[in-house]
Amino acid sequence: MSDDCVRARTDGRTGHLTLDRPRALNALTRPMVNRIDEVLTRWEHDPAVESVLLSGAGERGLCAGGDIRMIYEDVRAGGTASDTFWRDEYRLNARIARYPKPYIALMDGIVMGGGVGVSGHGSVRIVTERSRVAMPETAIGFVPDVGGTYLLGRAPGELGTHLALTGSAVGAADALLCGLADHYVPAGRLPALVGDLARDPVAEVLPRHTAQAPAGELAARREWIDHCYAARTVEEIVDRLFAVGLPEAKETADTLLSRSPTALKVTLAAIRRARELGSLERVLEQEYRVSSAALTSPDLVEGIRAQVIDKDRDPHWSPATLAGVGDEYVAQFFAPLGGAELTFG
Repeated sequence: MSDDCVRARTDGRTGHLTLDRPRALNALTRPMVNRIDEVLTRWEHDPAVESVLLSGAGERGLCAGGDIRMIYEDVRAGGTASDTFWRDEYRLNARIARYPKPYIALMDGIVMGGGVGVSGHGSVRIVTERSRVAMPETAIGFVPDVGGTYLLGRAPGELGTHLALTGSAVGAADALLCGLADHYVPAGRLPALVGDLARDPVAEVLPRHTAQAPAGELAARREWIDHCYAARTVEEIVDRLFAVGLPEAKETADTLLSRSPTALKVTLAAIRRARELGSLERVLEQEYRVSSAALTSPDLVEGIRAQVIDKDRDPHWSPATLAGVGDEYVAQFFAPLGGAELTFG
C-alpha cells in the first residue's frame, strides 16, 4: 500500500491532509499512518503553516478505521505486521493530541475506530448532520483502542461505557455530549469553512460556521444508562438492562449478548482502568498490551471473518458465553509485554 493514499497540500495558512482510499472508506494502513506523521513533522516546523486540517476523500466519511482485512491476513499467517501497525498508529494518536498547532478534524460521515484515533484527539473536532461516530470493536471480537478507552472513559456518567460495550454509532449531538467532538457545522458549510481557514485564524473562522446540532438520543437515556452500566460486571449490566423494562434497554441488552463475551469483559476492565491511568499515553500503553493479547484470542479472527470476510454476520465466539470468561483470562490481556511494550518516554 502506497503512502499516496494520504494527500498533503497547503492552502494559505492551512495544511490539508486528506485520507484518500474512498473505496475502502479511507481505512488506515501503516504507510498512511507514517505519511501523516511525516507531514505533521514537516508542518510543525514550517512557520507558514498555522493549522492542520484533516478530511476524508469521497462522500461516505472521514475514515472507517484500520484496515482489518490486513490484520486478519496477518494473524492467520502468524505475522507481526499488526503489532507494528498499532505501535506506529498509537504513537501518532498521542502526537495528534500534543500537536502544537491547531489540528482540525472534519468528522463528516462515518468516523469509526482508527478514524476516531486520527480525529478525536485533535484540538478542533467538527461534526455534521451526517456524522456517525463509533468505536465498534466488540462486534469483531476486539477492544476499543487508538485512545478510545481514554476518550470514552472521560465521557459523562456511563455514556462512554455504553458506547464502548455496544459499539453503537452516535450522531453529532451525542458525539458532542460524550466529548468526542467540539463543534457542529452543517455539511453544506464545510467548503466555506475550509476556504476561510486559508485566510483567517481558526478562532475567528469557527463562530462564522458553527450552529446548534440536531437533537440526539443519549441525553434522554442517561438515567437508565448510568444506572445499568454502573454495575460491577457485564453480567450484572445485562441483568439491569433487562430489568429496566424499557424497549431501548432490552434492545441494548440483546446487542451486548451478540458481542464477543471476551471482548465485552476486557473492554469493561479497560475503560475502568483507563479512568485511573491519567494521561493518554499511559492509556495507549495499556491498549497496546490488550491489542497484542487479542491477536492470540480466537475471537478477533472470527469476528473479522464474520463481519468483513465472509459477511455471514454469524460469529462463533470462544468462549461462547459471559460465564465462560473468567477473571484470570481477562487479566491476561493486561499482562506486561516485557521488552515489547509500547513506550512514550
